[in-house]
Amino acid sequence: MPSDVLSVWKAVLRKDLRALEERNLCRTLAEIRGINFCSNDYLGLAENPALRQSVVEAVGRASRVGGTGSRLLSGETGDWQDLEERFAEFAGTEAALFFTTGYAANLGLLASLVGKDDVIYSDVLNHASLIDGMRLSGARKVIYPHLDLEALERALRQDSGAPWRRVIVTESIFSMDGDLAPLGQLAELAEKYGAALIVDEAHATGVHGPAGRGLAAAAGIAGQVLASIHTCGKALGSAGGFVCGPEVLKDYLVNHARTFVFSTALPPYFARQIAAALDIAMTMDHERQELVQRSARLAEQLKAAGFKTAGSASQIVPVILGNVADTLDAADYLQRDGFAVKAIRPPTVPDGSSRLRLSLTSKIPEAELKRLVKSLISWRSLRASVAVAKRA
Repeated sequence: MPSDVLSVWKAVLRKDLRALEERNLCRTLAEIRGINFCSNDYLGLAENPALRQSVVEAVGRASRVGGTGSRLLSGETGDWQDLEERFAEFAGTEAALFFTTGYAANLGLLASLVGKDDVIYSDVLNHASLIDGMRLSGARKVIYPHLDLEALERALRQDSGAPWRRVIVTESIFSMDGDLAPLGQLAELAEKYGAALIVDEAHATGVHGPAGRGLAAAAGIAGQVLASIHTCGKALGSAGGFVCGPEVLKDYLVNHARTFVFSTALPPYFARQIAAALDIAMTMDHERQELVQRSARLAEQLKAAGFKTAGSASQIVPVILGNVADTLDAADYLQRDGFAVKAIRPPTVPDGSSRLRLSLTSKIPEAELKRLVKSLISWRSLRASVAVAKRA
């Protein structure tokens, strides 16, 4: 008689998916259409003709178009070494090491750098990649309320004098609320209590700081952090990410970060793509300024219309609607009105804080931002009318 193991597993998986569907939490893959408010391509480089041409030329000059192995085996080339030196200069650190994804960078960094005899102080809204890295590390975790420096200092003070190493981990721009970490104050707390500081600059790289170097550079602390993480798949229009910090940290990660050691390298031409993207991004001060200003205006217009935008101070502007049903309905309404907007639901965000995450790019015209606000107001009016009709 054939084994029914596969049938049992499939039944379990279907049950799980049905449970998600009943709570409006089941996700599906679908290509987006309309004015794109889902993209992290903040400077529009993923569609930039100059970058496209640079990629074509890099592929044409490449000796191969495959990675062929990890960088510790056959995947290493001078292209990667040159890029890492260049990116370290950009980030204001001694060295940089490239990982194939930003997720792999955070995972590899934290899982290898800290251990069970250490303690990590983490903002409650840190990204999943940071959370997973901390879990894999085995370190003791102290989760402090979002941006609550008083709570963080109390925890640091309580551990003052203890023998274990202390590490503060934060995003510089939080990916769902769009608000900024007070990096200068965090650096002061780290110094005061003998803690190291790790900063994930994923949503700041290319957009914030001098020439897009990030918020650690803007705060003047880039050389003080133990590690900063800069991703290439957002404002740089490419893929992958760098862990930047002291030279000895790079050497350590080459030997211990499993997501680096055991990953096949990207093909050499891709290093040239990132280098070209960096060249272009550093010249885009006007686009950066315009993007920040437009984002601030959009947040103000939404707040003036009575919508909650958390503490957004960046190109990420959330519209927090609270419950899942309203958020899905609003996203559907906006999509029918020509906007590519997705509903963000638990577990990506906490229960009761479902939202539309508006991710602004330099390619979205000002007129479309105003139209989106009007569309949201129209949705809210329609939703209220439907609610009144149901009660009647």
